[in-house]
Amino acid sequence: MRKTFFCIDSHACGNPVRVVAGGGPLLPHLPIAERRALFMRDHDWMRTALMFEPRGHDVMSGAIFYPPHRDDCDVAVVFIEVSGCLPMCDAGTIGLSTVLIEEGLVSPRMPGTLSLETPAGRIDVTYRMEGDRVAEVRLFNVPSYLHAADLTVDVAGVGPLVVDIAYGGNFYAVVEPQQNWPGLEIGAAAIVTLSQKLREALRGVIDPVHPLDDRIRGVHHAIWCDAPKGRADGRGAVFYGEKAIDRSPGGTGTSARMAQLHGKGRLAVGGRYRNESLIGTVFDGRVEAEVAIGDFTGIRPSLGAWARIIGHNTIFVDDRDPLFRGFQIA
Repeated sequence: MRKTFFCIDSHACGNPVRVVAGGGPLLPHLPIAERRALFMRDHDWMRTALMFEPRGHDVMSGAIFYPPHRDDCDVAVVFIEVSGCLPMCDAGTIGLSTVLIEEGLVSPRMPGTLSLETPAGRIDVTYRMEGDRVAEVRLFNVPSYLHAADLTVDVAGVGPLVVDIAYGGNFYAVVEPQQNWPGLEIGAAAIVTLSQKLREALRGVIDPVHPLDDRIRGVHHAIWCDAPKGRADGRGAVFYGEKAIDRSPGGTGTSARMAQLHGKGRLAVGGRYRNESLIGTVFDGRVEAEVAIGDFTGIRPSLGAWARIIGHNTIFVDDRDPLFRGFQIA
């Protein structure tokens, strides 16, 4: 059996986003959270084949789009990542939205606004055109909140770290500079090793569950914060998967960072937080409103960013290939 996928590759402020425009599995017309569960159960080999080597790499992001189940959305999306099928991926949404509009794959009900049905909820994306190209987008993310503050975690080979747990579409350990975290100058490889140790240490300390959806749980991501180098308010490196560092500033990570700052009284409603990535690109974050999330008080964040289409890609996956499911090197 040889399966053919037609993909449109893009990047969102540096982070690769592979949009599957053809070849994805036909799924029942159900809410996208239920379709995500079916995809994970029956078709996860497609994710690993398209995201892992030899067709992808350690920092690959992707999306498969479907007709929406919700009447108030233009399109539904299953996010495929090296770390799994995430409830939400902001860089993936930024890349996907740019691809859908520029390639004419969807006609939004309201020109200038694209509404997406994601497993984490409805997401609205406004966009500005320059000719036939999308110049920039603003993504209005899911409600985000500070789940737990000032946890002290004993990290093997490092010592104690004080972290906050915040949700921005995924749960994050948010780490600010402190005695055992000198900042981002230690380099990406060292951040990966430190992140792996931190995630392991957190397993015995906290297992957060979203107050409105118990399918969203656990700390799988980290954002390591530092002072900016350019014209921004802060800098951050987002860790996800087994050894991935987001090339962009990280959309759910920036949302979690803003929720953490707001929860600690350091970022007001209407305030901006421009987050700089390791490669110097910036997401322009803004706190749109304060919201209730179960028993928590959180925010509705938005992110201004851009993406670029970098190519059309026809990918073959042949089950005669012993590596057709893809692979990762530890």
